[in-house]
Amino acid sequence: MTQQKTHNKAAVKADAILVINCGSSSVKFSLIRPLSGETLLSGLAECLLSSAAAITIKHHGKKQSYKLTTPFNHQTALAVLVEQLQQLNLVKDISAIGHRVVHGGEQYSEPTLLNPQVEQAIGELAKLAPLHNPANLNGIKACQQAFADLPQVAVFDTAFHQSMPEKAYIYGLPYSLYKEHGIRRYGFHGTSHYFVAKQAAKYLNKPLEQCNLISAHLGNGCSVTVIKNGESVDTSMGMTPGEGVLMGTRCGDIDAGIIFHLVDNLGYSINEVDKLVNKESGLLGVSGLSNDCRTLEDAMLTGNNAQATLAMTIFCYRIAKSIASYSASLTQLDGLIFTGGIGENSTWVRTEIVKQLGLLNFSLDEEKNQATRFGASGNIADKNSRACWVIATNEEWVIAEQSAQLLENTAK
Repeated sequence: MTQQKTHNKAAVKADAILVINCGSSSVKFSLIRPLSGETLLSGLAECLLSSAAAITIKHHGKKQSYKLTTPFNHQTALAVLVEQLQQLNLVKDISAIGHRVVHGGEQYSEPTLLNPQVEQAIGELAKLAPLHNPANLNGIKACQQAFADLPQVAVFDTAFHQSMPEKAYIYGLPYSLYKEHGIRRYGFHGTSHYFVAKQAAKYLNKPLEQCNLISAHLGNGCSVTVIKNGESVDTSMGMTPGEGVLMGTRCGDIDAGIIFHLVDNLGYSINEVDKLVNKESGLLGVSGLSNDCRTLEDAMLTGNNAQATLAMTIFCYRIAKSIASYSASLTQLDGLIFTGGIGENSTWVRTEIVKQLGLLNFSLDEEKNQATRFGASGNIADKNSRACWVIATNEEWVIAEQSAQLLENTAK
């Protein structure tokens, strides 16, 4: 107990949070001042667990890359990070480590101080996120060794969606599967949807609790969320990130009977089906060319590639249809938000989606649309339209901010 209080008091005095986003073969990190969002240092360790493992660190606009030595793992990468933080005299500024954790199930709707019980729960939830939660735990354990004297906080991707009502998260399956096995819709990208909703509230000059919004996070993974009075009330992803709209390599919603057909009639194994729907479908599967929206736009607009055109057309239609369907959750709507790598940068995708939303009174000012890219944020709607914002997401800032708030509240 004494040690925890020491951590919390230190956290209030220091002014930066080290944010860790750990994948199975990568570690993305940022050192952020939670009040201002200023990034003091950032970087990426990639190709971990292979001889190509390397880490790139950005500080004051300068990038430096280092090859990692054996055993090429997360701990090796964090050891290099700690060394660089020490050399740059930044260790003294770090108050805590904030971890992105993908799946928190129903247990976690708020940022949570990590302890053995929480870590065990994250491990048990790996059955719902087998690719993500084990990797998140790897990062947690590595950081506990590298930063043994600092408190560690978990911020869950699913937390923002825990406000969804039963009618939005219960599947049309026997209710016992939910009660006994947790089979329900959870949603993801919650940290991103929360951040851009807060920014939209600032544009509206209203408290978030009075805002009604639809947010489209569009990247290699995509999700659409409807936010009523500041809370998520429905979202397109489900028990896993595979549900919802067409994505980079995920098919999104399909008839479940297709899986039985693939197995029973076409000789697919369950593992092959999993690979098909998660890694070989979506934009990649339809186009036969790439999962990268930029490559497909180029092929469509300059190469007259019919399959690329079909993939992008389906992509935009499914997103527009999802946005339109969420009008059922609202009695009023303040605006639409585009975020994520595609949402922030593809003027063609935004135009194609919005032109299918005329019934919701959305239309774009094309000059504003073209100007709002590469980190620029703003309203791209024309004067007769509801608001339509492009807002650059910043999940790392949310993790830093929420980690600092938790530690400050715990210390009181």
